[in-house]
Amino acid sequence: MIVLVPVVMLLLAGWVLGLPKRLVWGGVAVLWGAGILAHLILAEDHPLRQAIGGDWRAWALPVLIAALVMAYRAGLAQLRARVRPAAISPQGTFSATELDRYARHIVLREVGGTGQKKLKAAKVLVVGAGGLGSPALLYLAAAGVGTIGVIDDDIVSNSNLQRQIIHTDARIGEAKVASAAAAMKALNPFVTVRTYNRRLGAEEAAALFADYDLILDGSDNFDTRYLVNAACVAAGKPLISAAITQWEGQVGLYDPARGGPCYQCVFPERPAPGLAPSCAEAGVIAPLPGVVGSLMALEAVKLNTGAGAVLRGELLIWDGLWGESRKLSVKRRADCPVCGGHRAGG
Repeated sequence: MIVLVPVVMLLLAGWVLGLPKRLVWGGVAVLWGAGILAHLILAEDHPLRQAIGGDWRAWALPVLIAALVMAYRAGLAQLRARVRPAAISPQGTFSATELDRYARHIVLREVGGTGQKKLKAAKVLVVGAGGLGSPALLYLAAAGVGTIGVIDDDIVSNSNLQRQIIHTDARIGEAKVASAAAAMKALNPFVTVRTYNRRLGAEEAAALFADYDLILDGSDNFDTRYLVNAACVAAGKPLISAAITQWEGQVGLYDPARGGPCYQCVFPERPAPGLAPSCAEAGVIAPLPGVVGSLMALEAVKLNTGAGAVLRGELLIWDGLWGESRKLSVKRRADCPVCGGHRAGG
């Protein structure tokens, strides 16, 4: 108590008076050192030594633990300081501002500087700038995907704003691709955005897809989904396709060129009328496209950087009403009219 009481009083005084932490802890260290010194210089049967414990080792143990903690923190700080310049050079393809912007990616072991360079070199096309396209486009831009294309022939309407977060009330009446481009450039001026203000047609899909590494399909009808799938299979491009309705969504990676199924392997025929109503007919809860569209962007980032395991050969289903998710294994069909004759790597 002879030493502990002054230590507690010193800590309380520092807290009440707002004294500098270095001064307070310096005083604690002096008192604690005095306790250890008393054990070392006083006789073993001295009353003061007996009053403060009688054994210097009990006093030295907290000091040893504190020293180990401080050494660990100092070593960790040094490692963190080395990560950023070692992962990617400011003299490379990134400016100092970009290095700071993407720092949380660069320190990730699965991404690092190499993965961020791959993202900057990537070219991703998003079909549709609506509910699914909105979060996908925003996160692709935020993640630093170097070239992002977006194709859509629609304009922003008031009813879109309940879920299509890339658009704003002030941009009602504008082309969705222009509105999306403005939002992406405002978020990240270091990405290149290409806009195609038209409906995707079969005659131009091949030429358009040839200029991109990856296609994301956020369209809301089976005609477009089948068209996109066929063009991706023909071009050997991976396709991330998703769909939503009411409270549920699904997303998968369709990539027969690398052993996975194509979209039509999994959905060989259009559902009967009424079985898959549109969002306008059946409704959709506002955050749902945010969840599923973000998953599309996440798969795109993983595919481009090589991080983790992508949804090739799997279909992820998310039930927002009950907070449940499940994955289904999906396989290529030999009789698929789109990719049935396609062989992995061919």
